[in-house]
Amino acid sequence: MKYRCLVFDHDDTTVNSTATIHYPCFVEFLKEFYPGREISLEDYFILNFTPGFVEMCRREYGMDDVMLEKEKEYWLDYVSRHIPEAYPGIGDIMLRHRAGGGILCVISHSMDRNILRDYRANGLPEPDLVYGWEVPHENRKPEPWALYEIMRRFSLSPEDILVIDDLKPGYDMACAAGVDFAGAGWAYDIPFIEDFMRANCTNYFKTVRELDEFLHS
Repeated sequence: MKYRCLVFDHDDTTVNSTATIHYPCFVEFLKEFYPGREISLEDYFILNFTPGFVEMCRREYGMDDVMLEKEKEYWLDYVSRHIPEAYPGIGDIMLRHRAGGGILCVISHSMDRNILRDYRANGLPEPDLVYGWEVPHENRKPEPWALYEIMRRFSLSPEDILVIDDLKPGYDMACAAGVDFAGAGWAYDIPFIEDFMRANCTNYFKTVRELDEFLHS
């Protein structure tokens, strides 16, 4: 195998969740608490790409800490009632990697319990480690703390790891830790995001099949 450890993002890398769950949830939240304010799916993706979700909420909607907590609770309730589907082929990559003795980890901005629920619901192998939203804010992606923890726990060096992520925070995290990065481009067709990823990422894959071929070529 090219890498001993694959580190997957969750939303829009492993499961198709933003378009089917997170965006509709946010639209409902805006209707209830910010009537008259709207956001397109494309803009939602772009603003999650940069500056990121929390900063988007603060800058675009003026949310303070109280409203951010309200939005979080609204989102948690919505997510608890909706399970996203894994992208076809992702499970095959994970199972093959695990069968070869590889390590599977997740670094995400979703909650640990939801990540593990989605893995079980989609028949994916349980990750060896998960670092989700529960990680303290100062250690959360794009900070490289979780990657350093993975290296420490499994006695890995940076060249042993590949981070697979669809957004800039994952890219920034991998760069900070000196770890290889694969841009996941199969969740959407947004030129702003794709142009950045193609210009900056050594590896960018438009389909899951392309990632599979890269890992096993």
